[in-house]
Formats: sequence, C-alpha cells, structure tokens
Amino acid sequence: MRGATLAGSLALLPLAAACSGGEGDGAAKPKGTRTAVTDAPAAGVVAPAKVEVIAGLTGCKAKIRIEAEELRQGVCHTKAADYLITTFPRDEYQEVWLDSAAMYGGKYLVGSRWVVSAQPKMLEGFRPRIGGTIKQLGSMSPTPGPSTT
Repeated sequence: MRGATLAGSLALLPLAAACSGGEGDGAAKPKGTRTAVTDAPAAGVVAPAKVEVIAGLTGCKAKIRIEAEELRQGVCHTKAADYLITTFPRDEYQEVWLDSAAMYGGKYLVGSRWVVSAQPKMLEGFRPRIGGTIKQLGSMSPTPGPSTT
C-alpha cells in the first residue's frame, strides 16, 4: 500500500513542479512549540518535497538563495508578501533549524523535512495545498522576574 501511494505521489511531482503561475519565495517536537491541528492536504503532496515543488503549489517560482549540504532555501516574491521555503535532506537538520528559529519566535508551516516561513495568514492558505502543521515557535529568552527593590 505504501509503495503504491509513493509511486502515485511521485508521478504528480513533475506536474506540480510545472505549475508555477506565481509572481515571481515525524521529527521530535522542539522546545517552545505549540502544534495546530491539521487536515490532509488537498493536493496529496509527496513529502519531503523540493523547494521548487512547494513553491509551485503555493503559486510562485522560488529563487534559490541557499544551496548547502544541510538545507536548500528559496525565496518567493509575490504581491501579497515575500516568504521562504526551506527543505532539509535529513530530519536532524530540520530539528536543528527549528530549535534555532525558536529563539526568534513566530509561526511556521512545518512538513516532513520542509518549512515555510510566511505571514500567519498566508500559512493558513498554504496548508490545504501543501499540508504540514502550523507551529508557533516560542522565544527562548527568559522573561524578567519580579523586581526586588
């Protein structure tokens, strides 16, 4: 069953990558995160996906800005806003990235070895198309305690 699902999903990849009509950007839960409830993606995206595939499904053509062993990152420029799509070759790299991003806080759309960084309203719109979970990453900075004077 799993092999048939994978084969069917792989067949959709070239179609998804070709559909970029934009304006032309099971891991352990990191500390300080809250997870939103998710639905299955309407597009049936195979994950982990490539930056270009995710970009196409979100309606843009990403410009790759980081090409490294640990990650690939593309930026999408649209009329609505700019956003980042980051993919990882291994779960461990994604975990480290999410732990680092938690220092800054914010909401992210997180899938299997990929993360989309965008305005929260955009993330909600992307989720039905590409899947994933919207995570609120908390700031790791300590909150000031009561003053003693």
